[in-house]
Amino acid sequence: MKPQRFRPAVRVPLIALLLIAPVFLTALPLGAAQEIRLGEINPLSGHLAKHGLEIHQGILYAVEEANAGGGVAGQRVELLSRDDQSKPDVAVNQAQDLIFRGKVTGLVGGYVDSLVGPISQQAARHRVPFVASASLQEEIAGKKNPYFFRVSRMEGIVQPLCRFFTQTLKIRRVALMHAASPGATEFADRVRADLRHMSGDIVLQEKFRPGLPDFSMFLLKLPPAKVEALVSGGFYADNLILARQLRERPLGLQAVIAPWGVAYQSFIDEVGPDSEGLFGTCAWNPGITLPGTEDASRALVEGFRKRFGKEPNTTTMHGYTSARVLLAAIEAVLKEGARPTGEAVSKALAKLDLNLPMERLAFDEHGDPRHYRHVVVQIQKRRLVVVYPPERAAGRVDLSLAGR
Repeated sequence: MKPQRFRPAVRVPLIALLLIAPVFLTALPLGAAQEIRLGEINPLSGHLAKHGLEIHQGILYAVEEANAGGGVAGQRVELLSRDDQSKPDVAVNQAQDLIFRGKVTGLVGGYVDSLVGPISQQAARHRVPFVASASLQEEIAGKKNPYFFRVSRMEGIVQPLCRFFTQTLKIRRVALMHAASPGATEFADRVRADLRHMSGDIVLQEKFRPGLPDFSMFLLKLPPAKVEALVSGGFYADNLILARQLRERPLGLQAVIAPWGVAYQSFIDEVGPDSEGLFGTCAWNPGITLPGTEDASRALVEGFRKRFGKEPNTTTMHGYTSARVLLAAIEAVLKEGARPTGEAVSKALAKLDLNLPMERLAFDEHGDPRHYRHVVVQIQKRRLVVVYPPERAAGRVDLSLAGR
């Protein structure tokens, strides 16, 4: 079968083209210099485009940063970016195109597991390393695949959230609403199991279709059930709606926490005063970085701001981290005088132990990050303030803001 048959007809919106175009201007090899090709697959259009474009910018910045520093072991890096249109079948086609036509050394990117999963299968089939930027489902990493790695995992979100509830807030009766996606459903199951283990309990749980415009009927059920706190397993758009509806009537809640979508400055700006007191979680944000990496984090924020005219966020950092990790593995292979084959780069990935602003990155036998952990933040005076764990807290919980 000829490689051309795998290439889909993709219409990329103008904004995506403007973001991708600099890749081919800044990352192309100079003169006769050798090059390393990376393949990136992200939702640059469709309903997931907002976060897909953020991941793309993080990956692009990492590649440009590497090239500005002399490349990877002296070799320039060329980034081939592809749009999966927020569709799994397109993600498969784009992975095949990058592997067969692009002849990439490795794959990076991916937002949500419905897109990451199919790409990981192609990586395993064709023995090409794939470092996923945003992936949480345990099932994907649980399958034997020596070519799949990711920089995030579900445990790193659920454990801090549940410990914060039971150890800091001393909350026992919790309501849980979550999107009907595989990842959000797995999140809900893990929260229920962990809370029970920590003497908490989910007294009310409901699944909703992503994009549901109204949560009022579910919220009305909370006071009769004597719910103390609400956990939202919804995404950015869902939590925008939820934040506004929470202010419409008193529910007697001590806290509302959402791990996805709240810990963004754009969320605070859009929701305004109704965001005050809400809790979220994040692995990184400007000013919230792994201890010991403050200087590197500050330099990244300043450089990113100059490059893109805005500050990076936690999603951007996931893209940046995944690219940094893949580039580090390729460099390790080249410095040993070996060819960066899929097998060689995958083995190098398995041996890595890096301190990056988002996390200390070392993989377990499944390709999961050993040290990925979120912090809990509360929105206070339009700022994200770390309130858990205690050793990383930058302020105290303000219960006068938290209640709903």
